[in-house]
Order: sequence, then C-alpha cells, then structure tokens
Amino acid sequence: MSTPAENNSREVYKRVGFIAALVLVLGFYFVLLGRIAIDLIASGKGAAIGLGIGVLILPLLGVWLVVSSVRAALAHQRLARRMHEEGGELDVSELPRRPSGRIEKAAADRLFEQVKQEFEADPENWRSNYRAARAYDYAGDRSRAREMMKRAVELERAERSGDQR
Repeated sequence: MSTPAENNSREVYKRVGFIAALVLVLGFYFVLLGRIAIDLIASGKGAAIGLGIGVLILPLLGVWLVVSSVRAALAHQRLARRMHEEGGELDVSELPRRPSGRIEKAAADRLFEQVKQEFEADPENWRSNYRAARAYDYAGDRSRAREMMKRAVELERAERSGDQR
C-alpha cells in the first residue's frame, strides 16, 4: 500500500509529464507554422508575404506564452515549496467541502478574512502575499489570486537577491 506522500509524488510526476508532452506538441506545431510562414514570405507575392508575417507572429507569440507560463508556474512552485518547508501553508484540511471538492464559500470567506488581517499587518512580506493569493483562490477570486501571487513572486525574488549581497 502506498503512502499519501508517494501518491502525491506520482500525481506531480503525471502532471509534469503531461505538461512536458504539451510543450513538445506545441514546439512541433510552432516549427510547422514557422516553416509555412517562411515559405509564404519566400514566395515573393505581396499577399503571401503579409500572410507569412502574420503566421510567423503566431509561433513567436506562442513561444512567449509557453515560456512565461512555465516560468510563472516554476516560481509559484518555488514559493509553495518554501512555504511548506517553513510550515506557513494554509491548513484547509478541516474546512467543509462541496461535492466537487472545492471549499464551501462561507468557509473560504472566513479563511480569507483571517489571512487578510495577516496581509494588512505585513503587506511587504512575500509570505503574507502568498497566503493572501491562496486565500483569494480558495474564495474563488482567481484574478486577485493571480495578482497577489505575482506580487509574492516579485517580493520573494527581491528577498533572495538581497540575501545574496
């Protein structure tokens, strides 16, 4: 029988493998689009050149999107790992859940109010920003969760660069 940690590790490997496969498929797709774009541009016809430039922009935009998404995911993972190691992760194990597995709205709102007080007491600490981002996510406010997580990443990066001086 496997332990919860082993199950969690397997789940992480499955997700990473899935993401790696998607990135490889996207890479293949971008190469194909790039070749089509170059062929269109090389034809020398005005409309084809215009289409070629447009098609060339798509893989470049796609590469930027994939790289920025992967970088953000790795940064979020680094913060999650640090919070776990420091024992600062939000404990939601006892909160009531919906049949879907999401935390019930009222419980998530109460959790958010607690974390909001921590954040207001120390808004320049990446840990309070991280916890606020997680609380926003549990409360269902994804846009604010992304904003707070981005801020937490920036603050943590500044802290690390300050530690290395």
